[in-house]
Amino acid sequence: MANPRVNDNLVIENARLLFRNFSGRESKYNRAGQRNFCVYIDDPKDAQKLMDDGWNIRERPPREEGEDPRYYIQVAVSFENIPPTVYMIPERKKKKTKLDEESIDVLDFAEIRNVDLTIRPYNWVIQEGTKNEKRGVKAYLRSMYVTIEEDEFAEKYAGEEYPEE
Repeated sequence: MANPRVNDNLVIENARLLFRNFSGRESKYNRAGQRNFCVYIDDPKDAQKLMDDGWNIRERPPREEGEDPRYYIQVAVSFENIPPTVYMIPERKKKKTKLDEESIDVLDFAEIRNVDLTIRPYNWVIQEGTKNEKRGVKAYLRSMYVTIEEDEFAEKYAGEEYPEE
């Protein structure tokens, strides 16, 4: 049975991110240039509905006996066709900074306090009309607001200028 076409964005407030790779660095699990991150889907019922709709939801086994498995989705970050809107907000100042393709990699190691994001679905199908037909939904970042823990001295030295050497 074919999955229904997904048209609605997925909105997650207070998102918990894992496996951050906003820089697109090559690793055992990632091809060079492929920017992405994963986000937990906290409610197992929500995870199951997303799976039923064709989203690629993955399961992390429990860390300890008696715990439930945890579900997550990988989200692609692409600046090619429809670039995402991404803002970084220091926790104390609340002055947001728009991140672009050149600066988004700062999120790889930032101390994140909160994330609100919108994921855009991309419905795909291969070998349509054949017995080998496969279809699903790929997750692309549409917008994200990231509140970060600010360095204690960042505000103190924000206005300092240093001579170039």
